[in-house]
Amino acid sequence: QVQVVESGGGLVQAGGSLRLSCAASGGTLSLYSVGWFRQAPGKEREIVARITWNGRPTYYAESVKGRFTASRDNAKNTALLQMNSLKPEDTGVYYCNVDQAWGQGTQVTVSS
Repeated sequence: QVQVVESGGGLVQAGGSLRLSCAASGGTLSLYSVGWFRQAPGKEREIVARITWNGRPTYYAESVKGRFTASRDNAKNTALLQMNSLKPEDTGVYYCNVDQAWGQGTQVTVSS
């Protein structure tokens, strides 16, 4: 069973940057795509980005295009989400998904 742990969240000012990490274990992780999702209070969980096993991003939500970059390091079993030019509307709990496995999430709060 794949296990996932997200980290790197925090409180930042609008315009700042954060880098989220998704550490995965328990499987042949390079076989799976990695999805990044976020959820704000009172809203449904939404997809932010998805990246293939070979590190090619295949999807970014329109709201984050040009600001977020997804990547992965299969040797380290780690996926990264670089978030630049953060906006208050980026606030939420960010989750990493690998082979139907979800982490506990990491909180991102962007102040105006």
